[in-house]
Amino acid sequence: MNNQQSTGKVTLAGAGPGDAELITVKLQRRLADAEVIIIDRLVNPLIVEEHASAAALVIQAGKQGYNEASLSQEEVTALIIEHALKGKRVLRLKGGDTAFFSNVLDELQALQQHSISFEIIPGITAASGASAYTGIPLTARGYSQSVQFLTFNPNSYYSSEKWKSIASSNDTLVFYMAAKNITDLAELLLRFSRKSLTPLAVIEQATTANQQIHISTLKDCITNFAGRQFSSPSLIIIGEVVNLQQDFNWFAANSTGSVFNELVTV
Repeated sequence: MNNQQSTGKVTLAGAGPGDAELITVKLQRRLADAEVIIIDRLVNPLIVEEHASAAALVIQAGKQGYNEASLSQEEVTALIIEHALKGKRVLRLKGGDTAFFSNVLDELQALQQHSISFEIIPGITAASGASAYTGIPLTARGYSQSVQFLTFNPNSYYSSEKWKSIASSNDTLVFYMAAKNITDLAELLLRFSRKSLTPLAVIEQATTANQQIHISTLKDCITNFAGRQFSSPSLIIIGEVVNLQQDFNWFAANSTGSVFNELVTV
């Protein structure tokens, strides 16, 4: 924690992957105490409704890829600084975890620049939530001993050497922000020697009542998922561990919606 004194204090916190119960006790307390809450689109609104003070100012930041209606990172950072300098207790609430493929560094640098006290509260990232709620362990003895967390979108860049390293490893691969370009991703991994029958899972809206699981292989997903639009947020898990989903997928429908598990025949 930054111990410098300032007119306000900022909490940077992760709200988890979707299920409103997957938050920490510390976040629950900060929600009740916050005077200003700045939240991303992927934060379950029930979290704020159930735990925040009715007097808190709630600001929707959006933060959705390819959506011009979202506030820019510069605008979000400016809001955090503005309210903290007014002496407010500010909670910056992000979907998933605070540091997994987020812009937390921009916010931390701005807070430090303005000598504003802050703390960071971790949250369950999408990969952990999707893994748990689909019964796909990211590492498992006899399947995979390590895992790589990656992004794949128009802003991602990996050299040919990096692609060779990714594709030739036996690691479980977890790709964030990749479902929109899944066929391009599969083609790259196949080009750099990932086995064509490697299992692949696309998980839509993990941990929520609208969770959907789509199973294929690197080779067949190019045909199976061509032109398909996956709802956001979606996560891709690639590796032999995906085969465990058939045995350990425990998550069932509840009263607020249904879970649809689609197994694509390969």
